[in-house]
Amino acid sequence: MDIDLYKIRKAVVTDAVGIAKVHVDSWKTTYANIVPDEYLTSLSYESREQMWTNAIPHGGIYIAENNGGEIVGFAKGGKERSGNYKGCDGELYAIYILQDYQGKGIGTALVKPIINDIIGVGLNSMLVLVLENNNSRKFYESLGGRKIDTVEVEIGGKKLSELVYGWEDLRTIL
Repeated sequence: MDIDLYKIRKAVVTDAVGIAKVHVDSWKTTYANIVPDEYLTSLSYESREQMWTNAIPHGGIYIAENNGGEIVGFAKGGKERSGNYKGCDGELYAIYILQDYQGKGIGTALVKPIINDIIGVGLNSMLVLVLENNNSRKFYESLGGRKIDTVEVEIGGKKLSELVYGWEDLRTIL
């Protein structure tokens, strides 16, 4: 499959159903054996759909569609939320791609409009948090992200380590 068969575009509210499906299905494949099974089985399309219906009007969300119009991935980003990282003003909040579509260039294609949005509001740097046991951390490393911190999070009652990757100059990714 070639990236040319995919369309990246800004999300609209009617995309919430497709985004929710990608979100839940990606969590179940990506975080199996990392996050407790009970937590993964408790995830519902309906609750995620409501979350995305509320989030989409605020912007910063892009989707990847296959040539059949099915949403196969999404990304969300904006200003850095914690205020804990001087020199990292933007943040890639989330990027999820259905397992069958990973490793085909869609992730890089989804990151670019997020970076353009962050640069567009006058910011030059970005960070992302990724669970230490998540192999997608290699994706961030391939984009030039460098590990700047490790933090602890709790998901489903289990304490996990999250790595914080940062980019000082977003133009190096583009």
